[in-house]
Amino acid sequence: MIHLLRKTLPVLLLSVFSFPAFSQANYTISGYLKDAKDGESLIGATVIVEGTGNGAVSNTYGYYSITLAEGNYTLIVSYIGYQTQRKEVSLTSNQKLDFEMGLEGQELEEVVITSEALDENVNRIGMSVEKMDSRIIKKIPAFLGEADVVNSIKTLPGVSTVGEGASGFNVRGGGVGQNLVLLDEAVVYNSSHMLGFFSVFNPDAVKDLKLYKGGIPARYGGRISSILDIQMKEGNSKKLGVQGGVGTIFSRIAVEAPIVKDKSSFILAARRSYIDVLARPFVDVLSEGGALNFYDITGKVNYKFSDRDRIYLSGYIGRDNFKFDANQGFSWGNATATFRWNHLMSDRLFMNLSGIYADYDYELEFGEDESDKFQWKSRIRTLTVKPDFSWYLNSNNEISFGGELIRYDFNPADATTVSQNQETNISLDERFSYEGALYIGNKQKFGNRFSAEYGLRWSTFYYVGPGSVYEYGYAEPGKRRPVVGITEAESGEVVSSYNYFEPRIALRYRLSETSSVKASYNRMAQYIHLISNRTASIPLDVWQPSTNNITPQVGDQIALGYFQNFRNNEYEFSVEAYYKETQNQIEYIDGADLLINEFLEGDLLSGQGRAYGLEFLVRKVKGKLTGWASYTLAKTELKTEGINNFEWYPTRFDQRHNFKVTAIYTFNERWSLSSNFAFISGTPSTWPTDRYEVQGYLIPHNGNNTRNNLRIPAYHRLDVSVTLNGKKEKKGRPRKNQDYWVFGLYNVYGRQNPFSIYFTQGTDRPAAGTPIDSKGVQVAIIGSIVPAFSYNFKF
Repeated sequence: MIHLLRKTLPVLLLSVFSFPAFSQANYTISGYLKDAKDGESLIGATVIVEGTGNGAVSNTYGYYSITLAEGNYTLIVSYIGYQTQRKEVSLTSNQKLDFEMGLEGQELEEVVITSEALDENVNRIGMSVEKMDSRIIKKIPAFLGEADVVNSIKTLPGVSTVGEGASGFNVRGGGVGQNLVLLDEAVVYNSSHMLGFFSVFNPDAVKDLKLYKGGIPARYGGRISSILDIQMKEGNSKKLGVQGGVGTIFSRIAVEAPIVKDKSSFILAARRSYIDVLARPFVDVLSEGGALNFYDITGKVNYKFSDRDRIYLSGYIGRDNFKFDANQGFSWGNATATFRWNHLMSDRLFMNLSGIYADYDYELEFGEDESDKFQWKSRIRTLTVKPDFSWYLNSNNEISFGGELIRYDFNPADATTVSQNQETNISLDERFSYEGALYIGNKQKFGNRFSAEYGLRWSTFYYVGPGSVYEYGYAEPGKRRPVVGITEAESGEVVSSYNYFEPRIALRYRLSETSSVKASYNRMAQYIHLISNRTASIPLDVWQPSTNNITPQVGDQIALGYFQNFRNNEYEFSVEAYYKETQNQIEYIDGADLLINEFLEGDLLSGQGRAYGLEFLVRKVKGKLTGWASYTLAKTELKTEGINNFEWYPTRFDQRHNFKVTAIYTFNERWSLSSNFAFISGTPSTWPTDRYEVQGYLIPHNGNNTRNNLRIPAYHRLDVSVTLNGKKEKKGRPRKNQDYWVFGLYNVYGRQNPFSIYFTQGTDRPAAGTPIDSKGVQVAIIGSIVPAFSYNFKF
C-alpha cells in the first residue's frame, strides 16, 4: 500500500490543482481576530457564515479571509473560552472586519479544558494532531511543581520517553533526533534542561503549541517522526502585565507591555534555577567553583507599520551548567532568533517572510590545571530564509505555497588535550551543507461532509566543501569498514546531493454532526542525523549531515482514525491506527566509537524500520472533573544487515503498552486537584546470553549476536498536585493582581522505576574452583517521593 502511494500520489496531487472560474461577482471579508484584554492574536478561531456551511479558521497570526457572492450574511465568530460574536454584513464590496473577543464568564459547572472548539476534533481535516495552550499546560501536575511544555505532551497518546532524566521525547516509535522542534519557526536542537527533567520553553511566554504525529502539512519537512510547533506570545498591546513564580528549584518572571498601544508590544521572560546557590554552604564542590544550574531568556517584539504590514522579532538564549569545580565540567545551550514580516498582498493573499538563526553548542572540560587538561567544544549552526504564502482562493479552497533554504554549519569537535604542558589538537573538520524545499498544498471542501488537505513538497540537499571526503571499503556486515581513500573538497564543491518528492494527503468524512472518519498519508525526508547509541539521548550527542557515506532517512506513514463526541461535546473519543516504514535508519556496529572519531562513518550502518500501533484517547472537556485517558498499543522494530542475524529486532524506545491518565477536579473557585498516572512497558536492552570466566573475572558475552533481546521492568508513577487560588477580592474590592499556590507530590508511592540495568561481580576475588558471584544492578533516576511547591502571580 505504501509503495503504491509513493508512486501514484505525486501525479494525483499535481492533477487536482485546477479550479473552476467564477461566473458571478464575489467579494472578500477579511481581518484579524484578537483577545480584547491583551491584544494577542487568536490562533484557530472560527468565522462561520450562518446558514451557508462556509467559514474560515484564523491562521498563526490571527488572520482570516472568506470570499462570498454579493449579498447579506451573518458572521458567527467563536473561540473556546471566549464570548461568541455575531455580525450582520451587507457584502457589496471587499470588507475588512477585525474582531476583539472577550473572555467568557463561566460558572463552576462549565469549566472547560481544551484549546480548541468543542467539536474541533470531529470537524478538522487533520488527524494525529495534538494542541495545547499555556492554560492547559499549567493545570497538569509536573516535576517539582513547575509547569512544563514537553512533559505535558508526554501525557498524550503516541508520545513517550525511555525514562526519567532522558532528554527529548519519542513519537510513534521515532528517535529523539527524528522530531523537528520549532520555537517561532527556529529549530531547537536540544529541548531539555537538567537532562530532561525540564524543557527549554518558558510556559509564561508560550501561546500555542501543535504536535503533528502524522498527516503533516506540506509546509513542514526535515524530520521523519513528528513536528512540534511552538508559538510565542506577542506581548500585551493594551497595558503592562507581569507574571512569574517562585518554586522549589527555580524562579521565573515575564514582563509584557505595549510600546505603542494597539500597534507595537513586547514580552520578555526569564528563568533561573538556584539549587547550587542554596546548596553552596553545605556542598564543598559548589563552594570550590562548581555549578549546577540552568537559565533561559525569551523575548519578542512586534510593530504594525500599516493595516497590511507587521514585523516580529523574537529570540531565545538558554544554557545548562554542570561544573565539578572551576576547571572541570560541561555545559550546553541553545540560541535562536527569528525575524518575520507579515504582508497582505491582497485581501486573499497573505505572505510571511522569515529569516531564522539557530545555534546549539556544548562544552566539555576536564583537568586539574593548565598543564594537564582536556577540552572539547561542538556545535551546529543554521541560517534559514523561508517565504510562506496563504491564498484564500474561495470559500472551498485555501492554497498554501512557499519555500525554504537552510545553510548548515557542523562543528563536531574543536578539541585539544594537554599533557605535561604538551598540547595536541584532535579537532575534526567542520562540515557544510545546504537544504532547500518548495511546497504547495490545498485545503479543500467537497460539500458539507467531505474535506481534504493535500500537497506536495520537493526537497533537496547538498553536502559541500571545504573538507575531507572519505571513501570506505567493504567489510563483513556489522563490522567496521576500512578507509580506502581520502580526498579534499574545495570550498563550495558539491560532494554529494539528494532530492525527494514528499506527497502529503489528509481526508475527513463527517458521518454525522458528532462523528467522522479520517485518513492520512505523508512521506518525510530527513537530511541531518543525531548520532547516539546510548540508552537515552544526552547533550553531548553529535549532529551529522548526510554525506557520500550517510544516506538521508525517509519515512512513509499511513493512518486511519474514527472520532466521536458524546453528551453535547462533553466527551471526546478517538481511535487511530498507524503504520510507518522508514529507510536508511542510522544504526551502529557493536563497540562503535562515536566521540571525536574522524572515521565515524565507518562505524555506522543503514537499516530499515517499521512502526505500527493503535492509539485510544478519551477526553472529558467540560464540568468539575476534566482530563483525559489514553492507551497506546505499539511495536517498533529495525532490520539491519550485520545486527541480530539480519532479523527484525525492537528499537531501544519500543514500548508495547502505554497507559496514561490526567485528571483535574475543580472543587470551587479557589481549590482544585490534579493528578497524573502512567503505566509504560519496559524498554528493550541488550543483555549477555552467557559469560566467560578468566582468572577470577567475569566477561559477559552475547553469543547469539542479538540486539535488544530483553526488557527492563515496567514503569509506573502517580503524581498529584493541589492548586490554591488567591482571593479575588480584598476588603470588598476586586484585587488588581492574581496569584495561586501549587503543592505537588511527584512519584507518590515512591516507585524506583528502572532506567537501566547492568551486571557486576563482587569486589572480593573468589578462591580457585569456586563460582563467581554476580548480580544485576537496577539504576533508578528518582526512587522516592518528591514534594514541591510554587507560588505564582500575575498583575
